[in-house]
Amino acid sequence: MFTLVIVSTTPVIAIEIEQTRDMTKQAANPDRISDAEQAVMEALWTRSPLTAAEVADSVGEERGWSLATVKTLLSRLVGKNAIAAEPDGRRFLYSPVIARADFVGHESRRLVDRLFGGKAASLFAHLAEAEALSDDDIEEIEVLLRELRK
Repeated sequence: MFTLVIVSTTPVIAIEIEQTRDMTKQAANPDRISDAEQAVMEALWTRSPLTAAEVADSVGEERGWSLATVKTLLSRLVGKNAIAAEPDGRRFLYSPVIARADFVGHESRRLVDRLFGGKAASLFAHLAEAEALSDDDIEEIEVLLRELRK
């Protein structure tokens, strides 16, 4: 988004174009977060703030990632405004900027929009037809529907 800012100096009017970012909107709707970046986010949602080394200990070992790989992922997430990096001596402490619930909501809506034309009912119909819903799933959905109708 661009905001036009008019600055008046003596008889000359200078027009300055300033790029502004609505951080709240961007934090709620970040650039697409990859599966690898999501693994880093999950570690930070579980416990934060964490150093890069702590994130690497948390997710790097099971995925075979080096500290350098984790630092690259952290850098990308900072660039996407998904996490914040606070200096702590010679290192940084990383914390999520977006809540997990907001991320899940955004990704869920994106999935429904992309694959089911924006209709959540089509998602449930697909899962039912594919026999991907257990009896417990069906019961949970029925409870949710009853709650929505109240």
